Order: sequence, then structure tokens, then C-alpha cells
Amino acid sequence: MNAVVQMFDHAPRSLVEERAIRPPTIGKIRPGIKVLTRAHQANEKAVKLYSDMVAAGESFEAIGKVLETSLKLRNALIPRNVDYFVCRRSDFSNPDTADEILRLYGEDRGHGLRLYRFPIMFAFDDWLRNVPNQMAAYTTTGRQYFSEYDRDGKRYCKTYAPVERNARAQRARRSFGGRLVVHRQDDDIPDGVCDPHVCPQYQDRKCNLTANFLFAVPDVKGLGLIELPTNSIYVLQKAYSAMQTVALARGRLTGTRFWLSKKEFDITRIDDNGQAVRQKQMLTVLDADIDLGALLDGAEEAQPALDAASRAVALLESDGTVQSIGDPLLQPEQQAEDALTGDGASSGIDGADGHDDDSPDPDETLEDKRHRMSDLLHRLGLSQPERQNGFRKYAHQTYGRGWIERIADVDAMNARLKNALDDPASLDVEIQDAIAQAAYV
Repeated sequence: MNAVVQMFDHAPRSLVEERAIRPPTIGKIRPGIKVLTRAHQANEKAVKLYSDMVAAGESFEAIGKVLETSLKLRNALIPRNVDYFVCRRSDFSNPDTADEILRLYGEDRGHGLRLYRFPIMFAFDDWLRNVPNQMAAYTTTGRQYFSEYDRDGKRYCKTYAPVERNARAQRARRSFGGRLVVHRQDDDIPDGVCDPHVCPQYQDRKCNLTANFLFAVPDVKGLGLIELPTNSIYVLQKAYSAMQTVALARGRLTGTRFWLSKKEFDITRIDDNGQAVRQKQMLTVLDADIDLGALLDGAEEAQPALDAASRAVALLESDGTVQSIGDPLLQPEQQAEDALTGDGASSGIDGADGHDDDSPDPDETLEDKRHRMSDLLHRLGLSQPERQNGFRKYAHQTYGRGWIERIADVDAMNARLKNALDDPASLDVEIQDAIAQAAYV
């Protein structure tokens, strides 16, 4: 679903204010590169043209067009995953912005100045505004189909209504306020519901998850945000979990310095034969310098230490194995997709080993257990600001000060939270008792 920002809190006073305003953007940082296909790597002219344009900082879209027009090579470039982000002058409205980002946060690891890890700050407390996402199918003329959630909570496939003809003027009827969006209703999707299982575009790999991180980079000037695209469900899931963890700790996302980096993970994808295949992929990782232990210790005066924290809480599994934690966009049965994404990961769900994400794993680290706990807290609604303090008191009374640093206590808390998924009322009663006891003391 596309996130939009209402920039005015009063009744519309002009045609401009009637429409939802998207946050302005000043440029794009990309998660990967494109290279010549194996067949075209033997073409010396293509190799030279590609190398010269890359060195000049041209976009891969421009390179592909030049290869097609000058050398008659169509679809000459394919995506390739790398361990750095691409920050090019041609991707910014002010090219000097790209140079400034590389100057501030770039590293030279033997291949020139590249962007391996850099800080970002989100502009909104709503995670979906920071990472708008949807299922979408594109043609050469633009977006054809796209998903949106309606008020009934269902995900629908939307499209643009056919342009009406003006019989008198013998031309298309003018549309006021943009193209009209309607539910898709045809022989393939008669009820308009977005169901990848029966969608021919999804099965033909023409419709995929699309998402964009929208953020500001500290100390980089510009009247707008920067985009970083991804179409990896893994990246989106883990970013969602990271933002929910920070929201649990602070009650908001704005004001926190996050970090984007690349990390290699073992992922599972479904091949053309329906078999689960494991492979390594470099994925975009979102993390933050925040002391989650200070929040969950239960002390009334405890506050999360931001920026000055002695260590970063690992918001992703430390052993490099991706495990799904429940996708906000797709249902689990809808995530088995093996198309290569822009981050190099398939949009499938890593469930081949049948591991229950809420069960203790003997190989889990303490940070992994905390990560799992933050997800359980969110699923139980305990990450809401008005309920966080009650949970702190309950945890402190049940396990004592410093419980978040003891593996046995964290395991016990995770087990209690998991059981509460089936009976949340009982946990609410325990939390209310803890609040009452704290007030009495």
C-alpha cells in the first residue's frame, strides 16, 4: 500500500491541498548493481561501453538504453548483489549530494570509495510511511495493477479505470484530479481480491513486492528524503521488526539514528520443481544503537540509552539464518516465491526446516531471544506506549531486576508470552495485578 503524508491539518483551501501529498524526494541510493549478461560479456564493444558509463556515474537504466540503441542489445543487463550500496551522482537532483554522502560515510576497502554502512533517520513514527510497499505489476507504459488494503482489512487488486471517450470531441474525456482507481474485475480476478495463488501476473513473475525506504541522511542537506528500493520480503520483514523494536523502546521512531548495511544470509527459495533450495544472499539490514535491556529491566526509572549505548542490540539473527516473523503485507502461505529480487533474495518464506519461530533454539544467543521477545510483545499489543509501563512492572516483579540479562529468565518470559497468544486475557490479569501491587507498595 502506498503511504502518503497529509501535510495540512486544516480544511482544504486550494486544489493542491485537496490531494494527499507524497513526501518529496531528492535522490535514490540503490541496493545493488547491474552487469552485462554472460552472453554479452564476450562483446568487446559492449564491455567497453558499459565500463566507461559506469566510471562516469551513469545510471544502469541509461546504460541499458545506450546498449540497446547503439549496439542493438536488448536486455543486456541483469541484477547482481553486492556487499555495498550504489550512490551515484545521476540518481540525485543535486549530484553533489551523492558526493557528500560518500565523503561522510564512504569507505575504501581496496576498490575505491563505496557506501557499505551509513546512518539514516526516519521522518515519520508510522513504519508504513517510512517503508511504503505494495504488490505491483508494471508494463512498458507504467503501473498496470497494484495492491491496496480497504477498510474491511482485505488486500485488493486495483487498476486504473479505462479512459472514457468524448463522443462530441472525438477524443479522450479529460479526468479531473488524476486517473480513477478501481477494483480489478476480470476473468482472472473476478472478485478484485489480491490473491497471488490465482493471479496470472504473479505466477508469471510480472507482479512482485515493491517497497522503498524513505529517510534522511544525517548531515546531508536537501529539501526532501532519500529513497532506497527493495523487493525482498526478507528485508521488509526484518526492517518492520527493527522499527517495532525501537517503537517499543521509545514510543516513537523519529529522533532515532538507524543504520543501513549489507549482510549475507542463508535463505530458502522454491525452485521451478517445487523444491526448497538454500542459497546465500546479501541483504539490506536495518539496525539501531539502542539499549533494549535498559527498557525491559523493569526499573521504574530505566530509560533506553540512545546513540551513547555501549553496544547495538542485534535486531537480526546473529548466525546469519533468516527466519520469518510474520509479514505485515503477505500471509505466510502467499510468500513462496522464487523470483530474484532487487536485493538478490527471493520473495519466499524460510520455512523449509519447519522451525517454530516462537520456540527456544539451543543455538540462539541472548540477543536472538530478545529479538523474538520483541516480536511476541508486538503481537500481544504490549508494544503500545500505554501498555509498556505495565509490562515493565510485571516483568520486574516476576523475575527481578536484571532479568533481561539472564537467559533462563528470558526463555521463561518468551514461553509465557507465547502461551498468552492463545489466552491473552490471563496475561492481562497478571499485568494488572502487578500494577496494583506496585501502586500499593
